[in-house]
Amino acid sequence: MLNRYDRPSPMAGEAEVKFLDGDFQIVRPGAFVPCAVTGVPIPLEELKYWSVELQEPYASPEAVMRRLHPQRVK
Repeated sequence: MLNRYDRPSPMAGEAEVKFLDGDFQIVRPGAFVPCAVTGVPIPLEELKYWSVELQEPYASPEAVMRRLHPQRVK
């Protein structure tokens, strides 16, 4: 017999997100989005950085700088 821990959560996996000014909209439910620069999974509850223009999420301010200003990052 299976218990609730034997099944994957319906919220598990990668989410599809539309990035807006100051907010984001979940298009397809999931637990995380991958950072556009590093590929590191970012839990949706920890998502703070993204580009509306590029529609990309970032794991940290450093990842934002690497994407938007690569010439400044050493």
